[in-house]
Amino acid sequence: MHLGVFSKYFIPFGNFIVPILLWTTNKEKSDFINEHGKEAINFQLSVLLYTIILGMISFPFFIFNIFGDATLFDIFNHNGFDINFSTDGGFRTLIGASFVGVIALIGFFLEIIFIISAALKSNKGEIYRYPLTIRFIK
Repeated sequence: MHLGVFSKYFIPFGNFIVPILLWTTNKEKSDFINEHGKEAINFQLSVLLYTIILGMISFPFFIFNIFGDATLFDIFNHNGFDINFSTDGGFRTLIGASFVGVIALIGFFLEIIFIISAALKSNKGEIYRYPLTIRFIK
């Protein structure tokens, strides 16, 4: 179930579909399988939530750079504002986007490390708890 998450690189939403299918078809067989299935799904849901939050944080950096000093009234009424990529705004956007990008890159590598660790622990017959996971399914 843990390694099934990597199917997201071949199948859209495979990181949800494969673990859910494996978990629902096998959860009655043992508590061990049930625990690992819930853990894998909870981790993927948590990663999705963290990705959405990170995207929401990065969105204003791009919007404020594109619209510059225009007010909301100017934007909605097309009141003669210019879309620009000014040097000052571009630098702010670059710094903000770089910061968010570094966090996203660190998160990507941590996700891979956590998934491989979970697969190795489950192969040894041990229960693994993903760090920073919200327990949606209890």
